[in-house]
Amino acid sequence: MTPQETFIARLRRHRERNHIPLEEVVSQTRIKREQLEAFERGDLDGWPRGIYARAWVRGYASVIGLDPIDTVDEFCKLFPQGDRRAQGTFRDFAAIIAHPSTYSDEVDLEQERRRSPQMNVMPKRTWRQQMTRMFRGLFSARPARSPRAVRTMQHPN
Repeated sequence: MTPQETFIARLRRHRERNHIPLEEVVSQTRIKREQLEAFERGDLDGWPRGIYARAWVRGYASVIGLDPIDTVDEFCKLFPQGDRRAQGTFRDFAAIIAHPSTYSDEVDLEQERRRSPQMNVMPKRTWRQQMTRMFRGLFSARPARSPRAVRTMQHPN
């Protein structure tokens, strides 16, 4: 079984295990039933490409109870329909105006898209650091106004 077939079978099994009928997915995502059935068979010929395909997978994952972000990321890695690169779009635009395209994507296909090691990640705070931060916030809060200051600010009657 290919990784693509495994991915689709996992989604379908998750939907069936949670007793979510395909009609519910259709009504919540507004994707035609025939297209969802084709997706669950692994036939993506009738599916859109790019952002629309990612939106459909995101909606499907949300309805069946999976993490939509991780599901879309996995879809993008496995299927050309989820391609996030813009080269195909620019190539199509260039063909419309009959001009050669010189655009090239700067994204490396093998690179992890969401969790790259270059991301600047804050270290987790210890319990002591969290409590210290909370107390500092409490003690640095502005003192309440005195009743005299409140009286002088009121409108004279």
